[in-house]
Amino acid sequence: MAQGLASTRIPRNKLFLTTKFFPSGPPQPAKQVTDGLRTSLKKLDQFGGKGYIDLVLIHAPYGGPEGRARHWEGLVNAQKEGWVKDIGVSNFGVKHLKELPGPTPAINQIELHPWCQQRDIVSYCQQNGVIVQAYCPLVRADKKRLEDPVVTKIAEKHGKQGSHVILRWSLQKGFVPLPKSVTPSRIKSNADLYDFVLDEEDMKELDSLDEGAAGACSWNPVNEE
Repeated sequence: MAQGLASTRIPRNKLFLTTKFFPSGPPQPAKQVTDGLRTSLKKLDQFGGKGYIDLVLIHAPYGGPEGRARHWEGLVNAQKEGWVKDIGVSNFGVKHLKELPGPTPAINQIELHPWCQQRDIVSYCQQNGVIVQAYCPLVRADKKRLEDPVVTKIAEKHGKQGSHVILRWSLQKGFVPLPKSVTPSRIKSNADLYDFVLDEEDMKELDSLDEGAAGACSWNPVNEE
């Protein structure tokens, strides 16, 4: 990442840099979390000591209530110092979000797609001003999912690909989908979502695909104690 930042001609203010704190082992004191993030910034900083991180997320709700509170305090302190712009969480369930001391996370990044809709978390976030960021929005390109009869029917109706339909569903739900690809043509294709709109019936049919926790394709630790 540091090499990429150093070699790019794109101005820093045109890039959005997100990193994560992974809470492994015993819960860490807030200061240790802040210091660890500061070390990460130094590794990334190619801007003469004027670098910053746009967004830091706690990667998972590990550590129990006390540990989560400490880890969050570490992020809050970094934000107060000014070199982290926004802070949020990932894989946090409603219980975890309610337990967090202030301020409210900017973002909760969770697995989201028609087969794993996590409606309770989404509802809580949207009611409390937390942006919902969807990872695995294409179900890791699972052919069975992308060629689901419902998805295929809607894709043919709009003259689009199944992946477009699923990502468009995510956008119309108010999510920020994060489709992963290293292929330039696919990255471009994944952004080809703004020349069609799913109608109410399309959305209802896609909503009906929800399988709850069984539909997850990743670790999805939202029920961690």
